[in-house]
Amino acid sequence: MTAYDTIADWYESTFPTSRRDDPLGIGAALRELLGPGAGACLELGCGTGVHAAAIRTLGRTPLGVDVSAGMLRHAAGRLPVARADATALPIATGSLPAVAAIMVHTDMPAYPAVLREAARVLAPGGVFVHVGVHPCFCGGFADRSDERAIVIRPGYRERSWTRASWTDQGLRDKVGATHLPLPELLHAVLDAGLVFERFAEGGAPTPTVLAWRAKNVPPGCRIRVSPDDAQA
Repeated sequence: MTAYDTIADWYESTFPTSRRDDPLGIGAALRELLGPGAGACLELGCGTGVHAAAIRTLGRTPLGVDVSAGMLRHAAGRLPVARADATALPIATGSLPAVAAIMVHTDMPAYPAVLREAARVLAPGGVFVHVGVHPCFCGGFADRSDERAIVIRPGYRERSWTRASWTDQGLRDKVGATHLPLPELLHAVLDAGLVFERFAEGGAPTPTVLAWRAKNVPPGCRIRVSPDDAQA
């Protein structure tokens, strides 16, 4: 049983699929970065399937994987799902046009391995969209009780896992969260062989969400800049 199995019913009632507002800009980032398209879009850590409808509105077919049977019990009516670890997807190499990870990287201590697996299953030219908690302004080191004056304590620079939270109404105090400082998180994308294309932030006045779109570009098709070219 995973930590999310124990809170699946609470999550289902607390984070409905039909919210009209988007205070953190999650939906806006997904629409902007994933964009319209066709074919399957695999959502890693799909949870209860709250983002399936948004993916469909873009013309794509949502599929979901998650390790929590409790969460998938709610998701099954919203999209096709499979219980699987995102570091070992039961999906053929190079078979998907799109993969998304939406507000889940802090639930995945092995996120660099997840990114490598996402790159493996993407077709050449396929896109990967990450919409996640902003590592600079959210974590056990951040007190967001006053959005006008967020307090950042020591701890940002260390990779960590914690249940410490400024609120008891969220997820971290219930299931914990992994923190990766921004350089480590971005380097993991590059190390997976993905190429950044676009970025977005969401939430105000201080961002809560950091998102990006990256593409699976075959190594032979990547543009390389020599030191001489860079200095020209």
